[in-house]
Amino acid sequence: ERINVATYQAVSGTGKEAVARAIHLRSARADKRFVTVNCGAIPTELIESELFGHARGSFTGADRERMGLWEEATGGTLFLDEITETNPLFQVKLLRTLQEGEIRRVGANRNISVDVRVIAATNRDIEADVASGAFRQDLMYRLNAVTINLPPLRKRKEDIGLLAEHFARQVNERLSFAASTLAIFEKYQWPGNIRELENAVLHSASLTDDVAYPEHLPARIQSDEGTRAASPAVSAVSERPLRTLAEIEEEYVLDVLEQTGGNKQAASRILDIDRKTLARIASRAKQRSE
Repeated sequence: ERINVATYQAVSGTGKEAVARAIHLRSARADKRFVTVNCGAIPTELIESELFGHARGSFTGADRERMGLWEEATGGTLFLDEITETNPLFQVKLLRTLQEGEIRRVGANRNISVDVRVIAATNRDIEADVASGAFRQDLMYRLNAVTINLPPLRKRKEDIGLLAEHFARQVNERLSFAASTLAIFEKYQWPGNIRELENAVLHSASLTDDVAYPEHLPARIQSDEGTRAASPAVSAVSERPLRTLAEIEEEYVLDVLEQTGGNKQAASRILDIDRKTLARIASRAKQRSE
């Protein structure tokens, strides 16, 4: 049984890996490994070795034979996130592996048979990438056995309350949400999708032990601007100047620090970064404002 699934979606943070894991756990492969690979996070020159493994002496530093992630997933599921970030040369090798059910370690002279369910995901328009030549059309068709489209969180309002309760239970089983808080959750547009919702719940949990009221939410979610219906992109651009990603990051870090009363430990936990990184970003923001 080899099923290849391509998940297409327009934005990040909508739960691609959670869906892939759910498919794995509800399949006959549930007792085997579920292996995740973020193709966009692995340097181009290392992705082949990471996925397929390498033979001893195949390159500088390869002092022993190494099994790749594809082999580790044998019998189970391999989740290739951000598949469109791979380069055309690797895509050729990936296509052959999918067609033949075999891999070859870097520097090896023999093939290894593998039986793996492959689930591939992207947050880009893969058909546009095919049209531009950035992604191979034959690989897209090979992956596209079943397609699952994941809409952004703002279009799945019925999930917001359930997800918020799930995240709350992970940090504090006594934490609940006031009706006014849930109303804000439903109105907010969630540009950061599920990740942003989880962050908002963690933020609330750091400020209250029982009921989360609107004042326990991040300022951007409490504001009228955050809960206003999304306006067309052209209008949004004309209303305010575009900012760099670094500026947005700095503003958000400062906002979290303000909401936590300057508690760097709580802010680091909410942001999921270490205190050294927090201090660096805060210092950069201060220098920019001076």
